[in-house]
Amino acid sequence: ALPNLPALANAPQDEALALWSGLGYYARARNLHAAAKLCVEHHNGDLPRELAALIALPGIGRSTAGAILSQAWDEPAPILDGNVKRVLCRVFGVEGWPGTPAIEKQLWALAESLLPDARQADWTQAQMDFGATLCTRHNPNCTHCPLQTLCVAWRDGRTHELPAPKPSKALPQRDAHMLILDDGQGRVLLQRRPPAGIWAALWSLPEHADGETAQAWFARHIDGDFSAARALPTLLHGFSHYRLRIQPQQIAVNGLRSAVGDNDNLRWIHRADLHTLGLPAPVRKLLEQTQ
Repeated sequence: ALPNLPALANAPQDEALALWSGLGYYARARNLHAAAKLCVEHHNGDLPRELAALIALPGIGRSTAGAILSQAWDEPAPILDGNVKRVLCRVFGVEGWPGTPAIEKQLWALAESLLPDARQADWTQAQMDFGATLCTRHNPNCTHCPLQTLCVAWRDGRTHELPAPKPSKALPQRDAHMLILDDGQGRVLLQRRPPAGIWAALWSLPEHADGETAQAWFARHIDGDFSAARALPTLLHGFSHYRLRIQPQQIAVNGLRSAVGDNDNLRWIHRADLHTLGLPAPVRKLLEQTQ
């Protein structure tokens, strides 16, 4: 749909988010779109070939930049994705969770010291494939590993201890009260999310603000009878750092009140056209269940 950087840069953000819809991690889609615009503006529509310039693009960190430099242009640049971190921790017996700055600094130094003199692209790909297929997180195939004689984890019988796991903590739970508002013409009301935070810039179902009841929000914005609301089953959705409990209500309404302006980021859309917008996966699921 968007075959090159200029095409992506010139596309509306809604189109990019709609194409990404259902894949999760929507910040990646927003970063891709923003990075494409910067590439067109500052780099003649192509990716820059300098480490600092790559890292300056939204969504590209040091490891991704290293992968681009080594695999696209065969330049010596280390990577440190999850697979590489796991292999280095096991082979060199690195203690501690790799997500901490001190351990990550140690792993970067190791990754840089191991760079070969040639075949940088093959080296980068081999590291990722090695961790993905042999030195796996669970049940690594140590008996067939070519690094067995060098591996501290194998030598000390600590393969399943290294790398150290992330310290666990109970995930908090948050509640969201969403309104599915149908206007009788096959349209449903959507509200654009804020430009930052969870589901940033995506279209979602209207939610009332903190400190305001759903009924009060409804009365300010909607022409209809809130007492006719029908409670739907609760939907649970997990994020990496909390669980979201969505409590949806469906109501047939007459329309928006005349006082509602563009600043409310509200938009009627035909259900048949929902595929043209970026929607969070649980919101899309709710809308599919209530057609």
